[in-house]
Formats: sequence, C-alpha cells, structure tokens
Amino acid sequence: MTTKTLCQWKCFSVEQSQHTLPDGREIEFTTVKHPGAVIIVPIDEAGNLVMINQYRPAIKDWILEFPAGTLESNEDILGCAQRELAEETQLSARHWHHLGELFPVPGFCDEVQYLFFATHLKPHQAQCDEDEVIEVVTLTPSDFLSKVAQNKIKDAKTLAAFLKLQAKGLLQLN
Repeated sequence: MTTKTLCQWKCFSVEQSQHTLPDGREIEFTTVKHPGAVIIVPIDEAGNLVMINQYRPAIKDWILEFPAGTLESNEDILGCAQRELAEETQLSARHWHHLGELFPVPGFCDEVQYLFFATHLKPHQAQCDEDEVIEVVTLTPSDFLSKVAQNKIKDAKTLAAFLKLQAKGLLQLN
C-alpha cells in the first residue's frame, strides 16, 4: 500500500493512500492524520461544570466548551488531560475517571478523542498556549442544558462528553 503525504502542518498531516473496502473494491482515499485529543469534564465541589469560553480563529467566534487539547508526541493520554486542565482552567484534579472515546469526524479524519471526568479540583498554575484566549466559566448542569436548548452550546465534543457523563449516571442534574 502506497501512502503519499499531501500536506504536513505541526502534528497534523493529510495523506492519500490506496484502500481496500470490505466489499473488495480498491479506492484512493485521503485522510487527515491526527495524533488524538483529550476532553475533560471538570466538576467542582458544588456540582458545577467547569467550562471555558474560548476564542476559536477557525470560526472567528467564541465557543463555550469543556477543556480539551491535542496529544503531544509520545504523551501519555491521562498526562495530556491533566496538562490541558491546568493550562486552560488553572485547576488540577485529584480524581480522574475515563469516560470512553469519540471519533469526531470519521468520514475523513482518524482522530480519537479521549473523554475524562475530573473531580476534587484545586488551583494549579499553568501557562496557556500562546494562541489561546480563554475565560473560565462555571455552569450548573441545568444551566448547561438551557444553553444547549438556546443553541448557545454548539461544540460537538462538549455535547457528546456531557451525554456520556449523563448516560453513565455520573451527573446530578440540579
């Protein structure tokens, strides 16, 4: 199987290769190669969701989302989640629970997003990435659902992480 890199940028690439489909047909397929990412659902002692309001240049707007970030080369997945929580919220967590994985755009990208639930939070100083503009926000789970209904929370990974947390019975609606 031959693979050709069409574009390389930071830790992402676009690759084109021959692929055999389950029915035996051969196709040429282009894939965005991604190192993976983490999404963290932090909940404080009062049961509030700790979120970030982040300016995203790709959409030229602010977006309300859970803290998240891309895995660095050879980085441990939980270590990445701990680093991203600290960088984006200035918090650390004593308890971590793995919630599962997501495939955000499997039609053209191999990214896997690893979901975590973080509790027993405490202040922890860390430096944001230089291209990040972030405000930390807390919401009750009921306020979160209201914002979803009002179309004020549109981030797919955030919506999926909330659903996973709720489906596993780890979220108290107040």
